[in-house]
Amino acid sequence: MSLVPLLTSDQFSSVDQPALAQGVNMYGEVLNTWAGIGNSPGLLAKYLPFLGQLNGPGALDQRLKDLVAVRVAVLNHCRYTASHRCTSALNKGVGVDELAAVANGKLEGFTEQERLALQLAEEMTVAIPTVSVASDPTGVSTSIRDDVQRTFDAAALVELVMCISMWNALSRFHRVMDFEMDMPEAPAPVAAQL
Repeated sequence: MSLVPLLTSDQFSSVDQPALAQGVNMYGEVLNTWAGIGNSPGLLAKYLPFLGQLNGPGALDQRLKDLVAVRVAVLNHCRYTASHRCTSALNKGVGVDELAAVANGKLEGFTEQERLALQLAEEMTVAIPTVSVASDPTGVSTSIRDDVQRTFDAAALVELVMCISMWNALSRFHRVMDFEMDMPEAPAPVAAQL
C-alpha cells in the first residue's frame, strides 16, 4: 500500500496541472509516481520537465540511458522502477536477453561505452554509500573514473552521472513509497533479480 495518498487528476495543484496534462498526453494516464508526488504542490511541475530532459535525446545514447536505469533499479531491488525502465528499453528495441544480462551484471556482448556506463552505475549505486570521503573522495574507483573520462565527452559524462544519480534517487523513492504497478512487470529474468 502506498505510503501517501495517490491523487486523482483534479486533486493536483493548479501549478502542477500543465505538467500533469503533458504527462497524461504522453502516457494516457496519471502514473502512480506522479500521483504520489502531487502531494507536494509544485514538485511535479519541476520533476516532469527535468526527467523528460534527462531521459530524452541528448549527448548520451538513449539505449545506454535505459540500460543504466535498469541496472540501477535492479541493484536497488525496485520493482516499480524496473517495470518502467524495462518497458522503456523494450519499446526502444532492447531485447529481453540484453535486459537479463544487465540484471545479472553480465557485460559481455555490450559495447565498451555500455560496459563502462554499467560499471559506473554499479559503483555509484553500491560503493558510494559504503566508502568514506577519507578513504576515497568520490567513492568510485580511479580506474572507472579514468576510463569514463577517456571514453565520454563532458556533456555525455554529465548526463551519465546525472542519469545514474536520478535513477538511484527514484528507485529509492519508488521502493519506500510502495506504489502499485502501473506498467507491465519487468521481464522474468529481470524480476528474478529484484
